[in-house]
Amino acid sequence: MHILMVLTSHDRLGVTGEKTGFWLEEFAAPYYVFRDAGINVTLASPRGGQPPLDPKSESPDFITTDTERFNQDQAAQHQLANTLPLAQVRADDYEAVFYPGGHGPLWDLTHSAWSIKLIESFILQQKPVASVCHAPAVLLNAKTPSGEPLVKNKAVTGFTNSEEDAVGLSQVVPFLLEDALKLKGACFTRADDWASYCQTDGLVITGQNPQSSAATAQALIASLRQAAA
Repeated sequence: MHILMVLTSHDRLGVTGEKTGFWLEEFAAPYYVFRDAGINVTLASPRGGQPPLDPKSESPDFITTDTERFNQDQAAQHQLANTLPLAQVRADDYEAVFYPGGHGPLWDLTHSAWSIKLIESFILQQKPVASVCHAPAVLLNAKTPSGEPLVKNKAVTGFTNSEEDAVGLSQVVPFLLEDALKLKGACFTRADDWASYCQTDGLVITGQNPQSSAATAQALIASLRQAAA
């Protein structure tokens, strides 16, 4: 089994002058869920190479056993430093795709023609698409084979308006994810702020926040096993 993980290449937090990128735990936890299940993982990003890491995700408050494991894993670090450019990957070569969050995807992956085409190809091939925290933004401009928004009438979750308020970035992000998903016709569901919560609706699997990273990865594996049964 082979899963593709797609990370952001965007490193600027709006006009704040601060850095952003992908959130370390949202990459590390799913990465090791997949690896420990014996699943091959390929990493990609819009620009290829080393994706930018949100420096806040390395602060002591956000250290987990998975982030510590990654920081001691030279092979994983080498793999992350050498992601494939999105233009070089095809859905045909993987059983599923997983998008880690961080604020970066709001700026680049949401509008990336390569990412949108990739997601639509996975769906067309009846393969699951999973994303967590801010990464469900990658679904906003994807469409079904009939031309409808992919998330229309789908039960999805993602980083909530109240969580964005709590981190003080509601006026910095280009859009509020919860609102944007609802505008596309999604049935947005959620748990309490910072609770682990994921939602599976057919081939679309989403997680609410960093606390949901491992659960979202496990839901993706469950979906693949169910399809193979």
